[in-house]
Amino acid sequence: MSRATKIVATIGPASSSPDILERMLAAGVDVVRLNFSHGKAQDHIDRAQLIRETATRLGKSVAIMADLQGPKIRVGRFKDGKVMLQPGQKFTLDATCEVGDETRCGLDYKDLPRDVHAGDRLLLNDGLIVLTVERVSGEQIHTVVTIGGELSNNKGINKQGGGLSAPALTAKDMEDIRTAMSFQADYLAVSFPKNATDMELARQLANVAGEPYHHKPALIAKIERVEAIPALAEILRASDGIMVARGDLAVEVGNPAVPALQKRMIRMAREMDRVVITATQMMESMIVNAVPTRAEVSDVANAVLDGTDAVMLSAETAAGKYPVETVEAMASICEAAETYEEVKLEHDFVNKQFTRIDQSIAMAALFTAHHLGCKAIVALTESGSTALWMSRHRVNVPIYALSRSETSVRRMALYRNVRPMLLSFSTTDRDALLNQAEARLIEKNAVASGDSYAITCGEPIGTAGGTNMLKVMRVPR
Repeated sequence: MSRATKIVATIGPASSSPDILERMLAAGVDVVRLNFSHGKAQDHIDRAQLIRETATRLGKSVAIMADLQGPKIRVGRFKDGKVMLQPGQKFTLDATCEVGDETRCGLDYKDLPRDVHAGDRLLLNDGLIVLTVERVSGEQIHTVVTIGGELSNNKGINKQGGGLSAPALTAKDMEDIRTAMSFQADYLAVSFPKNATDMELARQLANVAGEPYHHKPALIAKIERVEAIPALAEILRASDGIMVARGDLAVEVGNPAVPALQKRMIRMAREMDRVVITATQMMESMIVNAVPTRAEVSDVANAVLDGTDAVMLSAETAAGKYPVETVEAMASICEAAETYEEVKLEHDFVNKQFTRIDQSIAMAALFTAHHLGCKAIVALTESGSTALWMSRHRVNVPIYALSRSETSVRRMALYRNVRPMLLSFSTTDRDALLNQAEARLIEKNAVASGDSYAITCGEPIGTAGGTNMLKVMRVPR
């Protein structure tokens, strides 16, 4: 695989058949997202099993990301399924209403009347409909329609500027965490976190739920609340990565603010040694069209050039008409964009101090391999930390991460420019292990006769966080 940027794809009705899923993985999917906003627990368990079986059959390392629903704040249901709202019309959001009509509708989030005040703007259905709050009376929010349109059952509500008090983790999320841990999801995506405390609670719940399976997932914070922006650094420290969730975020902060925030979030994540996924409407037109728009091509390419670890597909692969073609198109865009990347390792290391031996070895491997023109950088790793550090810097040399831990191998499937491989070994002899690693690389056509490569490992062998050796090797002719 020549592509460095990874692809996250959502599985759904359009992609749940074994044939379509296999074609999607073969086309370039690295991480499969299970959206817990839809489906039952058994649906996700069955799909996770299918993903693992398909990946094994293809000989490919694929991670599974369980994406929690979070506190979905929605309108209720309407008598006729939908209503048409006109600008200037009065409309009431009523927490006590059971069935809505043209004048009012119910709320699934009963505390909304306590979170809004006169003058607030509420954005419904991803901002397509705008209501201005005139007054709040008990359980009723009296509004006037500023921007009208069709409003149907269970559409989402956002408050412009944020400020909703709904917790990041609901009772449903806690049950879904237990489900996700039952099949050892590699990543757990937490929706609507406001601060580090939300992520720390999610980690605690996940670790407890995963304990019977001896599994601890990596956590992804979905940045989609305005309150998360000033708390970004603390959220990053409490997480293993973030998702630039541009849908709800754009509704809260406004569309014009999102591109600059995207660049800032990607930069901060890389600087803090965290992974980052760019998501939402990346190839939206391919839900119904066989080719993307030029704007979508530019959007994906710009995320790649910003340095994102992965780009994500949602409805495009979950419910679209062309799930396989969408993955193929996204992969080709990523590859093309990567050819224009600049390598600035010297700039990256200026004024940087590394206090850990393993991190210093990782940086030395990048610098050495780049300037010697090595064919590959190889990290023998237990936890995957060495490969993660290497992946935070742009380098035109592919990184092969070899581990005997299946959990580490699957987790590294999300890291930019990292090709994870499972390497089963029991030896504690360094030279025997290096020879075994080289044989594996040759088997996978990563290196060939006469190629040089840089390899890192730790002594004593098999100690997590113990990388302390860098060696430049050449495959015998």
